[in-house]
Amino acid sequence: MSFEPIIGRYLTVMVQGRRQRIYVETAGQGVPVLCLHTAGADTRQWRHILNDAGLTAAYQFFAFDMPWHGKSLPPEGFEAEEYLLTTDAYMETVLAVVRALGLDRPILAGCSMGGRIALQLAARHPQTFSGFIAIEASDFQAAWYDIDWFHRPDAHGGEMGAALVSANISPHAPKAERWNTLWMFMQSGPGVFRGDLSFYTKDDSLIARLGQIDTAKTPVHLLVGAYDLTCTPEDARRTAAAIPGATCTVMDDLGHFPMSEHPAGFRPFFADALARMKEASHV
Repeated sequence: MSFEPIIGRYLTVMVQGRRQRIYVETAGQGVPVLCLHTAGADTRQWRHILNDAGLTAAYQFFAFDMPWHGKSLPPEGFEAEEYLLTTDAYMETVLAVVRALGLDRPILAGCSMGGRIALQLAARHPQTFSGFIAIEASDFQAAWYDIDWFHRPDAHGGEMGAALVSANISPHAPKAERWNTLWMFMQSGPGVFRGDLSFYTKDDSLIARLGQIDTAKTPVHLLVGAYDLTCTPEDARRTAAAIPGATCTVMDDLGHFPMSEHPAGFRPFFADALARMKEASHV
């Protein structure tokens, strides 16, 4: 029997006055890197990175399930409320996890909504991190779909979510990883994907903050898949151009969930991004 090197544990943090029991996975040693999953999914998206012996020899990765996601239960009393993620709650959750884990200026790597919040944190809490890798992230994306479809009595929200995101997976993704990625969305809790997308498609406050990001102190690098239909390469380039000193790389053969859908294709781009963070911040 051979266990994977990933270790999973729980920690409890306070977010906006409420106790949140959060599931965290970690692997490796060295420079700390905090990884954020996409909307409607969970930390399993990062499993290939946490199992990569070449990367974990130099970096200690942490990935956690946001409340309501994966193994992180909703807060007490959730049955009487509507889940709608907000920018402030999201940022406070990430910062609470950083404090609880005792991380000293980790690199923050987030994908999709995780990339969006990484840029918000770069603008509003840069001192907490040593660099930001914003994956499939842009200044703002209005919904081109009706998010209410993901929480209706006459439709399976998880399967609806998987159907939507399937178009955002690259045609070059290995079949097994395509379906592993879709399965995470099929398992999403009732209304969770809709609540995440409420944040992602309604909060445009980042646009005015991009120019406030000081990349001389905390570097910012954007990664975007060539086959991403939600955050296109043009969207990512536009966003990077609005951040003085930010850089952007378009990833060939990849879509909106690169670390999950095509881990082998994503690995060299992510390794390069990590190296950029170390070099720019001298960590």
